[in-house]
This record gives sequence, C-alpha cells and structure tokens, in this order.
Amino acid sequence: MTLDQLRIFLAVAERQHVTRAAQALGLTQSAVSAALAALEATHGVALFDRIGRGIALTEAGVAFMPAARDVLAQAETARLVLDDLARETRGRLRIHASQTVASYWLPPHLVRFHVAFPQVAVTLSIGNTAQVAQAVQAGEADLGFVEGAVTQGDLHRQVVARDQLVLIMAHNHPWAARAAIPPADYARLTWILREAGSGTRSEFEAHLAAQGLAPGDLNVALEMPSNAAVLTAVAAGDCVSALSARALATAGAAGLIARPIAGAERPFAVLSHPARHRTRAARTLLEQITGSGGQVQE
Repeated sequence: MTLDQLRIFLAVAERQHVTRAAQALGLTQSAVSAALAALEATHGVALFDRIGRGIALTEAGVAFMPAARDVLAQAETARLVLDDLARETRGRLRIHASQTVASYWLPPHLVRFHVAFPQVAVTLSIGNTAQVAQAVQAGEADLGFVEGAVTQGDLHRQVVARDQLVLIMAHNHPWAARAAIPPADYARLTWILREAGSGTRSEFEAHLAAQGLAPGDLNVALEMPSNAAVLTAVAAGDCVSALSARALATAGAAGLIARPIAGAERPFAVLSHPARHRTRAARTLLEQITGSGGQVQE
C-alpha cells in the first residue's frame, strides 16, 4: 500500500467517479484504475462495485475511508515537520475560517503576513464555525478562526479579538426610530437568522438564553447561509436580524441601520489541534496577530 494509492482511493471515493478523480489528481483514467485495482488485489478486498460505467463504494470501501484519511493526515504532518526544520518561514499554511472572521477581520492580517513572508503559500477556506472546527479536528486545516462556541474534540482555543452583535433593520422599518430594542419586544419582530452551526447563530442563541428566550419564541421567517444573504434580505423588507457589527461596514449602501444588543459581545478565536505539529508559518502568523491585537488564553 502506498500513499499515492490512498490519495487515489480517497479521490475516487469522494467523487464516486474515476474520470473526475483522475482530472482532479492530474492523472490519466487508466492510471487511476490501475492503482485501485492494485490496492484491491494486494489486500484481497473489493473497495468499489463497478456497475456499468458507474462506480460505488462497497461496505469495505466505506469502512476504509477514515483510516485512509488518518494515514494521509499523518503523512502530511511528517512532511510539515521536515519542512519546518528550515530556518526560514516558508511552506504552506492552510486556514479555515468562519464567514464573519474571513470577511471582515482576517484579510488584513493575511495581507500583512504575505508581504512579510511571500514564500509561504496561504490557502483560506470559508465555512461556518462547526465546519471550521471539523476541518481542524480532521487535520485538513492548520489553523481555524471562528466566532462561535466549539464542541468538537479537544481542540485548543485561543481568543485573539472581540466582536459585538448588533440588531439590524432597514432604514424604513417601522421600528427604525427606536434607539434600542429591548429583548421583551423580540417576539413582536419578524426575524431572519443565520443557519444553525454558524458562530453568529450560536452567539445570538446564547444571548436569547440569557434573556430567558429561545429561537422558538421568535417569529423566524428565514434562515440564511451567509451574512451577505441576510443583509440583502433584511434590506428588502420589514425583517430584522442579529449580525456582527463588523458586517455593517458593507451595509451602509444597502440602507441598513444597527441597534445595540446589550451584553452580546463575542470572541474571535483561533483553533488548533493539540496533537498535531504547529508549523513555523502557523506560529509566525499567530505571533503577528496577537502582537498587534493582544490575546486572551482560554
């Protein structure tokens, strides 16, 4: 069994298609098919069912996927350790970040990092807080930046900045003249919320719980998978939402206004896996960020 065979197996398993896997790997279809056949023949197990021109995982193939991912993650860690033995900050830095952090807080830090260390190849993937935590847990990200509570595994969490949730509405909303909206009036409003799993949603639910409320007590018209979608929807009608104050930097042109939500401050935090090697590039980025903005350990 070779690492290349494992990479090929996972590429085909994730796409359920030999040709698309070959294209993604930059290999010929015949090379991919041969690698799969060799892997199956060596261990005497069928990992895929070939049905006509289609391909599907067998039960053995499904059971093998987590082990294959773990082996490749360990191999990647070994490669990063060797790369990190060089004295200069170089190599690759894989970052996953939740939407608010990735859109409104992290980019200036990454630009400064690139200017200082252009030899580091930085990749940024965006998801919600739960997806980011899962990527760090699985070894698919070196660092994860989130704004919500995290429950996955035993990840290390370090607060690197603070944020404030605000209640937003269109400038012509019937309640736009009010200086603040007390929680007692939340049930009288129509809400658009971020999806479950997002940091914004989890922090707003924590705020509701502190007021003795639950999402079910609100009149929720829609749930949206991004800040941009929420902003556009709120601007189009008489709904309100709770978003990061930082998101309002792009909302002025949409005619939105913000009202404070008392006590709804939340942390921005970086996640890392305590059992995985932290590269020189990852350490350097964190030093740059915490050196400019301070840090709080949790």
